[in-house]
Amino acid sequence: MSALVQPPEARVEAEHPEAAGYRAGRTLPLRVEAMRQLRRRRTLLMGGILAALPFILIVAFAIGGTPDGEDGGGGGRGGGRINLMDVATESAANFAATSLFVSAGFLLVVPVALFCGDTVASEASWSSLRYLLAAPVPRVRLLWSKLVVALGFSLAAMVLLPVVALAAGTAAYGWGPLKLPTGGALAAGDTVPRLALVVAFIFVSQLVTAGLAFWLSTKTDAPLGAVGGAVGLTIVGNVLDAVTALGSWRDFLPAHWQFAWADALQPELEWGGMIKGAAISVTYALILFALAFRGFSRKDIVS
Repeated sequence: MSALVQPPEARVEAEHPEAAGYRAGRTLPLRVEAMRQLRRRRTLLMGGILAALPFILIVAFAIGGTPDGEDGGGGGRGGGRINLMDVATESAANFAATSLFVSAGFLLVVPVALFCGDTVASEASWSSLRYLLAAPVPRVRLLWSKLVVALGFSLAAMVLLPVVALAAGTAAYGWGPLKLPTGGALAAGDTVPRLALVVAFIFVSQLVTAGLAFWLSTKTDAPLGAVGGAVGLTIVGNVLDAVTALGSWRDFLPAHWQFAWADALQPELEWGGMIKGAAISVTYALILFALAFRGFSRKDIVS
């Protein structure tokens, strides 16, 4: 490959192998990228929205009265349905589970798409991407740093919601066992580990959205296009899952398993649905991440 078509970082390594202090693996440290993203206005706005949701729900329950199950929503895997709204105000654990339930289908998709879709595309839109690569930051290192930080912020957003919900729910409804819509209850000491498992599964199930957003972010200079495209394709997956005529083909849709975490809120923990859902999501995500790295490594950076 001629010097004219080599990436800037490759030319530096080839022409100046003795450059003092230069280590490709030390460029763009994770803490630097994390602080850059933390100071972004959209990060603070998204954190504020997620932190405010539990208080909005508390006010809604105070105005509308105790849920009676007539208007409660439901979600499930396969043909199963759950109705956490019936028991939302029984305890802090119930309130946290309900907060996750009402937000898992769409609200928690947004921060994942935002943090992962705004990574590379925002640098391109600011015309700073080529300067980062000329620093030189190797392309793989650039993508790796941005992906790890984006996934970290996505996980933090998912942890923030139930933590705030537990604190607000304890003040509003008291601490106690997690009462199940199907009858029975989980001991208070078991609720936090089960809710942690729920959050972990939701995060894994959203890796598909993260992969879509990240891949699109490497293909476009418009951050809104990458974010909107990932959210739109996620919605399309939910619509397809509602088409019962697809039969067993729906098992290959990540959206089909998005509420499999309901199995974690049963007296006897069931792993089958969550394992299948996690396997489907991770498979799609790895393919999309690989496409992002492969395409970006060959892309002509002009912005």
